[in-house]
Amino acid sequence: MFTIDAHLDLSMNALEWNRDLQQPVSAIRRREAGLNDKPDRAKGVVAFPELRKGNIGLVVATQIGRYVAPDNPLPGWHSPEQAWAQTQGQLAWYKAMEDAGEMVMIKDKKVLEQHLSLWNDGTPNDKKPIGYILSLEGADSIVTLKHLEKAYNKGLRAAGPAHYGPGRYANGTDATGHLNEQGRALLKEMEQLNMILDATHLCDDAFWDAMDIFHGPVWASHNNCRALVDHNRQFSDDMIRTLIQKGAVIGGALDAWMMVPGWVRQQSTPEAMNCNLEKMIDHMDHICQLAGNSLHIGIGSDLDGAFGKEQCPYDLETIADLQKVPDLLSKRGYTATDIENVMHGNWLRFLRHAWKD
Repeated sequence: MFTIDAHLDLSMNALEWNRDLQQPVSAIRRREAGLNDKPDRAKGVVAFPELRKGNIGLVVATQIGRYVAPDNPLPGWHSPEQAWAQTQGQLAWYKAMEDAGEMVMIKDKKVLEQHLSLWNDGTPNDKKPIGYILSLEGADSIVTLKHLEKAYNKGLRAAGPAHYGPGRYANGTDATGHLNEQGRALLKEMEQLNMILDATHLCDDAFWDAMDIFHGPVWASHNNCRALVDHNRQFSDDMIRTLIQKGAVIGGALDAWMMVPGWVRQQSTPEAMNCNLEKMIDHMDHICQLAGNSLHIGIGSDLDGAFGKEQCPYDLETIADLQKVPDLLSKRGYTATDIENVMHGNWLRFLRHAWKD
């Protein structure tokens, strides 16, 4: 089944992890054998051949560049201009992949429909370019609002104002605090540009501010449920209900610590914690019960988002194993239509509505 993954940090993997995603996962793992500079070396699960094998023909692909103030212990850049330059380097990599025939940027409804026709024309997909919608994870790199318009003109179609910790526009995971004046101005400019607001990673205060003042399209590219894993990174039921009212789609994430309670980073193992793909279905099902339908869930795996096999479901060897999700949903009683909604239909409906003009 044609599949959409709404959150992959492809350029980060290519440029910071130095992974050649044109190679199969097995080759990338071999190249990294013996390296220990990052916890997930030789454990990656994402590459272009595996995306095609899994019939994952459309992804939301990120740029990311965090600014950190002198008192911020998180990794990041020491000026917004450096963060901007980082994201532009990432964009250059996406363009290089376009030139190589590996990817194609999707930035409006016409190109979206052309791409869907190509991927669903009945011919083998092993040579077809993977469509990508460009999204910015954390807005620290937007030096000024003029830079947001520049980014839009270069293809940026979605943005999350925050990532981890304190941000220039909004505070994110593990931080608190309302949107500042810059953040409010950012959301107004995003609305003017008809950009998609990604509510993922917003701290609770900023989330509620954003829901009040932003009237454009909203999604949550990769987020799970606080009712199942009690952490501020997850959405509470009230937050989920508000997103449902706004017509949002929430992408199920496959980072193990977000899937099962009690995970200890670099200590827990997927097998010991019984973290399998069923756990993502649990989170999806919780959202469906709140919504009363299957119209607000999708996949936003976040695979290889600074973690690999050591911190994702044990029954997923590569991203191609997203093919297992339809059977898991079917066993839960989800209909064929429900399953199509999850694998691609909800994201497509959202995009067609957001890009209707």
